[in-house]
Amino acid sequence: MDQQELRKRAHDLDVTLWVGKGGVDPVVDEAADQLADRDLIKVKFLRAAQGGTTVEDLAADLAERAGAEVVETRGNTGVLYR
Repeated sequence: MDQQELRKRAHDLDVTLWVGKGGVDPVVDEAADQLADRDLIKVKFLRAAQGGTTVEDLAADLAERAGAEVVETRGNTGVLYR
């Protein structure tokens, strides 16, 4: 599936995972579980999670740990695909 098609599918998705002040560590297993159920998830990175880093870096870290890839990031939201 190409990036354009994945972005179209992600447009109507609701956020199903929130990353808060605990960072990426507490949500890695949940992200992997959600990706096992569906191949595309939308993740919201709250400002408290950013702590001097970017949403792109956080999304890449989460994707790597959950065995996924980043489709896109926009604002404080990222889309992961497995």
